[in-house]
Amino acid sequence: MGQPNTSTRRPRQAVGTAIAAAFVVFSSGCGMVGSSAAADRLQLEPISVSSPRLKDGAPLPSDYSCNGSAGNPPLRWSRVPDSTKSVAIVADSNARTGGEVNWVVFDIDPRTNELADNSIPVGALEGSTTGGKVGYTPPCHAQENYRFTVYALNDKVNLKKGASLDQTLKSIADKTIAWGRLTTAHIE
Repeated sequence: MGQPNTSTRRPRQAVGTAIAAAFVVFSSGCGMVGSSAAADRLQLEPISVSSPRLKDGAPLPSDYSCNGSAGNPPLRWSRVPDSTKSVAIVADSNARTGGEVNWVVFDIDPRTNELADNSIPVGALEGSTTGGKVGYTPPCHAQENYRFTVYALNDKVNLKKGASLDQTLKSIADKTIAWGRLTTAHIE
């Protein structure tokens, strides 16, 4: 959209390994969190998501897995609607037998269109992951697909850092006006 890049690098906090926990599951195929009606999802505008380090359909570089130390991968997005009030990012696996949410970032300034390795934009907050940790929890399951979904929202999520996964995903789902995704095939 030609919006300025307002991403500022901020060091990440250490994250632990994920443990099993209940969470709101993404609906199949659409990439939407929560339980929005199918008709509503069909009307959402697409966001273009890319990365200088990830390619859609290619393996996730091991640097961004639990075998590496790079933290979260860099992401870029474009075609965010003008009415966007904030942006959120959710990284998860779409495992056949459940899944994990590895990262939730919300209340990103809508003028921001990228984030760097191992950082979140200034002013953005991170919610809890499936394991209850705050921050990027590197994926560990080598054969899983990992999805990095960017959501344009019609309002801020307005939760505190470390908010529960259920609460955060529900708020993102309720406010989503557009979304886009980059999916990796497995871990290198």
